[in-house]
Parts: sequence; C-alpha cells; structure tokens
Amino acid sequence: MATDAVLKNTPLVQEHIALGAKMVDFAGWNMPVQYEGILQEFEYNRKTASIFDCSHMGEFLLEGDLKTSGLNRIVTQTLSDMPVKTCRYGTMLNENGGTIDDLIVYKISDAKWMIVVNAANIDKDRRHFLAHLTKSASFKDVSMDTAKLDIQGPLSRKVLSGLAPGIQALEYYTFDSFNLLGEEAIISRTGYTGELGYEIYISWTKAKDLWKEILKNDNVKPTGLGVRDVLRIEMCYPLYGHELDETISPLDAGLKKFVDFSKDFIGKEALLKKEEGGLKRNTVCFVSRNRRAPRAHHKLFSSDGYELGVVTSGTFSPALGCGIGIGLIRQPLKAGDEIIFGDEKNRNVAVVATRPFYKMGSLKN
Repeated sequence: MATDAVLKNTPLVQEHIALGAKMVDFAGWNMPVQYEGILQEFEYNRKTASIFDCSHMGEFLLEGDLKTSGLNRIVTQTLSDMPVKTCRYGTMLNENGGTIDDLIVYKISDAKWMIVVNAANIDKDRRHFLAHLTKSASFKDVSMDTAKLDIQGPLSRKVLSGLAPGIQALEYYTFDSFNLLGEEAIISRTGYTGELGYEIYISWTKAKDLWKEILKNDNVKPTGLGVRDVLRIEMCYPLYGHELDETISPLDAGLKKFVDFSKDFIGKEALLKKEEGGLKRNTVCFVSRNRRAPRAHHKLFSSDGYELGVVTSGTFSPALGCGIGIGLIRQPLKAGDEIIFGDEKNRNVAVVATRPFYKMGSLKN
C-alpha cells in the first residue's frame, strides 16, 4: 500500500479538495471516493450528468503496421477490420491465458493507435508491450502527460455540445478530435456506467481549466470512485483485480466475445485448452433477496450449502433496491437458480440473474 508521501496526484487534486471530496489511496493515486455521498452522486449519473476525474488511467501511443508491429498478437480483440476513429475493448494475456490487463484500443489512423490501460497496471503493461512489440513499432507512454475526464449520464451530450460542436455525430465506441479551450483533444463515446457518456483525453496542463468549464453547467456534478464502482457493478462490468487478474482468463470472466480465436495472440493455446477441457470456473451475477449486499471475498454456496466459489464484487444497488454481486463459481448456473452468499456466521439467499442488472440506461441513446 502506498503511503501519503508517495501517492501520485492527478492535475485536479486541489479541485477535489476544494469541493470537499473524501480522498483515498486508489492504485497508488490520491483520488476522490465521494463528494456529497454515493446515493446523491448515483442520482446525478443516472438522471442528469456527472464528471469523473480518471486521469490516473494509462495511455500508450503506438505507431506501426497492425501485424508487423506486434500489436495484433498482444491483444485478444479483433483489430483488423476496425475503421479509423473507432475503439474496441479487449484484453491482453500471459502465456497461461491469465489476464495481464483489460484495455481499450483506439485506431487513430491505419498506423497509429492509442491504448488505454488500468492505472494499477501501467508499469507492467508498458513492460509487456515493449517485450512483445517488434523493432518496427514506435511506442510511447503518455500516461503522465494525458488527463482523462469522463462525462456520463443522460444529459452528457447536452453538457458537451456547447464545448465540442459536432459531438452529436459520435456513435457508440467511436471517437474524434475536438478543439477544447484552444487545444486538440480526443473525445470518445465510451464509459463505465451504463449511461450515455463520453471520455475526454486532454493534456495534463489543460485539465483543470476544462474541469472548471464543465462544472459551470448546472446539469453536471462531480462524482467519485465510490459511485463509479456501484454503477459498473450494476452493469456487470469487470474491474481488474476483482473479476480479472493474471490467474483469471477472459473465458472465466465471461468475456469470450472479446476474444478473436481466428487470429494468433499470446495465451491463445492456453485458452483453447481451457475450452477443450471445460471451464473450471464460471462468472455468475446474482441478486440478493433483500437489501443486504454481498462483499468481495464472501463465499458462494449452493442452495443446499455446498461451497461453489467466491464473490468478486458486490454492492447495494440503488436502481434495484437490493444487494447485487458478481462471483466466480465452480459450475455453471442458470438464471433463476438460488445461491447463498456470506460467511460462516451470516448467510443470505440470492438468485442468479442475467447481465446486466441495470437495463434502463441511456447508453445507446
């Protein structure tokens, strides 16, 4: 665990403190976990618009041909048919098929790419890329030069339309360059909340000005990592270190659709063997019978008390009014099956559900 003396700060740390945010250590970064409170911030995101500081995330720039650079072999998703100015979610694996990280690849041009990675994994991801890219590739880690602001919620397009004319033309998982406050920035129609939303990549030095400008709009409020976790669990989105890690494959995590078995990639043979032998772990999403929320590391049991696995993420869902969770279990279950979560002292009944839990969002609007 990093100490206060060595925590990294985003360019907005003083803005967060001035707004009364509760700050916590997240992956070695000094980050706002909440401002007004989780439930209030949840309402902003689901009903109006919210802004998150995600400048702790990592960004890599890569120049080179898709195949000869080695990029196509590093990631699991299909890249060969990507149009320019589109982005795709996927993973990169170790030789055993475990997940080094989940990431999004942005195709800036036929020979220029941006890869967005998790904050906790920047260093190891950089090493992995450098170890597997060919000499023909040009690679640059721009994480500490690039700030990232996420605008999410049903009114996010309205919030940004005045600052970035033409934002209305962006379709889901596409991006473009926009002039923001006199500087070129990338804006993608992506997010981690299940609502209509955008992610803005701008220089470290311009982030504070942009943050202040966006918050002049009464429809948008600052929100922290606490509600971000609630929102992503409602959508059953994985979080690295919970649903994914170097011992958990994308197949275990239920992410097979982000794996292109028609191409060669690091870890492919291991994944094929997993499929041939039958998966030993399966991801399950479940809804509590009451308001009690499961927590990471709670055990999961069958209805007759047999231990099935472990909870990887859990929270109280404001949208559903009950506890919800994601877990890894030893056998597949179907929607409607009863399971039990908890520990040796307290156990609670839940029902297996289909993902996502939250189905009423503005994501595709």
